[in-house]
Amino acid sequence: MKYEVIIFDADETLFDFKKSERESLKNTMHEFNIEYDENFHLKVYKDINTAIWKELEDGLITQKELKVERFKRLSRSLNAEFDEIQFAKSYMKHLSYASFLYDESIALVESLSKDYRLTIITNGLTDVQENRIRKSIIGKYFDDIVISEEVQVSKPDSKIFEHALNNIKYTDKSKVLMVGDSLTSDIQGGINFGIDTCWFNPKKIENKIEIKPTYEISSLVELKDILEK
Repeated sequence: MKYEVIIFDADETLFDFKKSERESLKNTMHEFNIEYDENFHLKVYKDINTAIWKELEDGLITQKELKVERFKRLSRSLNAEFDEIQFAKSYMKHLSYASFLYDESIALVESLSKDYRLTIITNGLTDVQENRIRKSIIGKYFDDIVISEEVQVSKPDSKIFEHALNNIKYTDKSKVLMVGDSLTSDIQGGINFGIDTCWFNPKKIENKIEIKPTYEISSLVELKDILEK
């Protein structure tokens, strides 16, 4: 086999994070007695959240700061008064129980686990990802699950990949493949670490940046075709 270890991203690769985000924001807004308009509120929040996680990738903010800062920005954007710290705690509580897998994920991971060593690297918050990912029905198939807040380093920093391989006592980078949906986080991180990468691109978005994955797939099933070549 060309590869022996497969590193997966979690959200928007194996897990439907958009659904988790949507449900969690709705439940939190209701808890704070804010009249919720999904078409409006969700877009405002997603724009803020996307921007702030990019700041984390770029080293401009810590995960500890991120937890509350995104809701400070949301409060300002909505001109709504609420306790950002309590709002953040409520949101993370709801998010930690909002675990939704893509239809293809379970069968794929179960099948691959018979022939490959599997691990997950996720840029996420421990309290959230512990329930959503480690305790999910596919958690048992992974040798390890690395959560960025726990190890205090995030993708695309190569140190989190080094940490992941050290955890499973594996050293041969030539036999490791990174699979993820984010060019700037997953694919750039894999490139930084010197391993092959596979971009999961279900919407078939045109890649207009200089980050070039080794492979590109639009369905998780296609990953097996790459591995079997």
